Amino acid sequence: MPRPQQHRTLLTPPKMKGFKPFGIPTKSLSSVVLLYDEYESIRLLDYEGLTQEQAAERMGVSRPTLTRIYEKARQTMAQAMVEGKMILIEGGNVSFNSQWYRCKKCYKLIQGKENHLHCDNCPCYGDDELEKIGQE
Repeated sequence: MPRPQQHRTLLTPPKMKGFKPFGIPTKSLSSVVLLYDEYESIRLLDYEGLTQEQAAERMGVSRPTLTRIYEKARQTMAQAMVEGKMILIEGGNVSFNSQWYRCKKCYKLIQGKENHLHCDNCPCYGDDELEKIGQE
């Protein structure tokens, strides 16, 4: 029996909820899920240019575990590109260094409810417009 999956630590959630192929209506697309920890492995290794050892330490996992997460992320992204699928970034066994919310109307990221201000693009204001991130 495999051991239980440990929480992976992320500094911040992604700015977007996903990606979709250009020129195809969303309703006619199928999707694949890129987990938060898979997104984070790509961000740390490819965007920030960290070594696998450094990225694994930041996420609180071993280097072999990071390699497995990264390979799964690359496979998911390749499938989406080759098959023309939408990528949804969500879920997984992750925790953030602080509590994050996303506005349901304008999708702006907010670190903690105390930092929630009225958005220029939102017609109304209130805590009910916030969606907690990382609590799937």
